[in-house]
Amino acid sequence: MDNDLTAYTVKKLAKAAGVSVRTLHHYDRIGLLKPSIRTAAGYRLYGKSELLQLQQILFYKELDFGLKEIAALINRPDFDLISALESQKQLLKARRKRIDRLMSTLDKTILHIKGKIKMNYEELYEGLPKEQATAWRKEALAKWPDQVTHSEQVLVGMGKDEFEKLKSGFKENWETLAYFCSQGIDPVSEPVQQEIDKHYHYILRFWGKPGDQVEAYKGLGELYMADPRYTEVGGVAFGRFLKQAIDHYCK
Repeated sequence: MDNDLTAYTVKKLAKAAGVSVRTLHHYDRIGLLKPSIRTAAGYRLYGKSELLQLQQILFYKELDFGLKEIAALINRPDFDLISALESQKQLLKARRKRIDRLMSTLDKTILHIKGKIKMNYEELYEGLPKEQATAWRKEALAKWPDQVTHSEQVLVGMGKDEFEKLKSGFKENWETLAYFCSQGIDPVSEPVQQEIDKHYHYILRFWGKPGDQVEAYKGLGELYMADPRYTEVGGVAFGRFLKQAIDHYCK
């Protein structure tokens, strides 16, 4: 037995490793994992090195290696435990990525079957009069065809529940900014800038373009001031307020 004086019986080792006693007996019979001590009474006792060896066996099994393959690997003269653990870590990471992709596909499929992800473009403009929404979309497509198409594709794929949550949060943020404007609060003040930061990140989600979009966002501030349709909540003063707050934020 190694220097660690802790001795594990078959039952204790099986419980610690989450395997059956029968499995450990089988590993002993085929020479895959032998106890460090076998008492006169026939009891098997395992030490620290056997625990580490069992861990290797279980890791390789998780990675779909057969018992003969595992035996050939761990019994090699040049077998290095650290290298084996690093290799297993990389293999498990790759497996986790594949599983994450599968889980995402399953989630989307379930939502699709339940009718919670199948959105159409008209649903993106719910809450606006149909003629107004059609006119706005037509104008936007004429000015920014690639951006509008990309944004709509991202939002349609988002799913109804997530999209409704995004719209609700954005509406609350917009109304908070309008309230700050109506109270004469300085656009560069900390409360306003905190809401502008939220607004910026909401806009990024609507655009479907994460990352640094500060220049484009600054252009949106100019649009808010120039186009009265975007200032219906608070009038022209609100547009000016938004532009000043966004300009300060973009610095």
